[in-house]
Amino acid sequence: MSIDWSLLFTWRSLINIIDVLIVAFFIYQLIIVVRGTRAVQLLKGIAIIVLIKVGSYFFQLQTVEWIVDLVIQWAVLALIIIFQPEMRRGLEHLGRGSLFNRKKKKKNLGEDLVSSILKSVQYMSKRRIGALIAIEMETGLEEYVNTGISMGADISGELLINTFIPNTPLHDGAVIIQDYKIASAACYLPLSESSLISKELGTRHRAAIGLSEVSDALTVVVSEETGGVSITQNGNLYRDLSREDFEVFLTKALVTEEEEQTVNPIQTFFNGFKKGASKK
Repeated sequence: MSIDWSLLFTWRSLINIIDVLIVAFFIYQLIIVVRGTRAVQLLKGIAIIVLIKVGSYFFQLQTVEWIVDLVIQWAVLALIIIFQPEMRRGLEHLGRGSLFNRKKKKKNLGEDLVSSILKSVQYMSKRRIGALIAIEMETGLEEYVNTGISMGADISGELLINTFIPNTPLHDGAVIIQDYKIASAACYLPLSESSLISKELGTRHRAAIGLSEVSDALTVVVSEETGGVSITQNGNLYRDLSREDFEVFLTKALVTEEEEQTVNPIQTFFNGFKKGASKK
């Protein structure tokens, strides 16, 4: 039995493949957008409704299926209303950009970030000012950002120092850095329950380790008792780092090579949508 390849490789087949790839791309971008935000709970609710719909159809639960159908009919309108600010912001970002891809020089913000953290940590370490600074990497930290006081401020060593000065409103808790900005201060981080943590380590270290256990965030800790500087990431604690080792660690983790960046209009839309979702 021979296969007629001419029937497979047709213009319609190519269109269908492109169609599937576009849908997959949008689904992937949607997952990236909602990851780390409260929209995840909304998606879980949608998944439950879908499961109920499938179950009611399979077991012939006509009343339940009728109610679920009504919910689904109104859900589209409800989603448009709920995410209207984010969709508008995404379209505004798209409108400000070019219709076609363009190249722009990507500024290496990692160097400024490392410089600001080094300056502030060196100052606080000498004076034994306790500090807890979490830097978002790939895993979203929105649920922890929302526990603190929103700032949305450009990073500077002076601002970080001022935030952790004792007896000020924001000194107790963690500063979370997101997209090279101080997203929030006085945030609550999850405490590690590991029995392997030394008893001499306080709440700041336990919170830093706890965050590293549930995300890939890089967290800097300045001990109030000793002035020692530590880093946690991926469940590991690096204690009492020297200034040189601390700088090398930050540079390796945060500084990327400058490159030409392609600006895609579809990506621009999702970036604008994500910024709106982050403010929820």
